Amino acid sequence: MLSKDLVVIGLIALAGILIGGVYTTWKTAKGMAILLAVFAAMAGGGALAWYLSS
Repeated sequence: MLSKDLVVIGLIALAGILIGGVYTTWKTAKGMAILLAVFAAMAGGGALAWYLSS
């Protein structure tokens, strides 16, 4: 079983990588950047939900 903190850190790291992808692709592929931003928001929201769950 994964510890709660490890999952939260992993999701935050994933969100950070996705935000970096948004930054990198914004000038060339705005559609892909928006999709990556949605995924980053989902990963960040998932990290918050996981952290706040009991």
